[in-house]
Amino acid sequence: MPEITPTLLNYHFLCDRKVWLHAHGIRMEHTSEVVADGKFVHENSYPQRAQRYEELQLGPAKIDYYDAKNKVVHEIKRSNKAEEAHRWQVKYYLWLLEQAGIAGATGLLEYPALRRTETITLEADDRARLQLLLQEIDTLITLPQPPERVQKRICKGCSYYDFCWSE
Repeated sequence: MPEITPTLLNYHFLCDRKVWLHAHGIRMEHTSEVVADGKFVHENSYPQRAQRYEELQLGPAKIDYYDAKNKVVHEIKRSNKAEEAHRWQVKYYLWLLEQAGIAGATGLLEYPALRRTETITLEADDRARLQLLLQEIDTLITLPQPPERVQKRICKGCSYYDFCWSE
């Protein structure tokens, strides 16, 4: 199975076409104001974070803010519009930590603009679901062509909108 990044897992909850395109090196995030805004929120919401927590590379994942002392992953998001995708991205980080021998870690999913934080844990059922999700993504990205586009509410804010919907 190719390395599946947390970004691909996140995208799987949003759009399988986006998963395929991203996995095949077709990246449109640099053209998106929404992505730029998200980076701004990530970099400026907690300016002292980079000094207090470490960046951790785990196989296909890079955790930006990991509190090793308390085993807490901090994940910052600009809005909660894709909340389920965000939760599973954090659960994937927790699973990858387990795979690396770091058991019992938790995650904090933080929405600074909403002043909301959610604690994320990895349950037994989540591990089985993650295995299924990773298999689905692996099958998807090995397809010879991207899945057909599907009109969804999220399309208009997607960085791939022009790519998918320009005729």
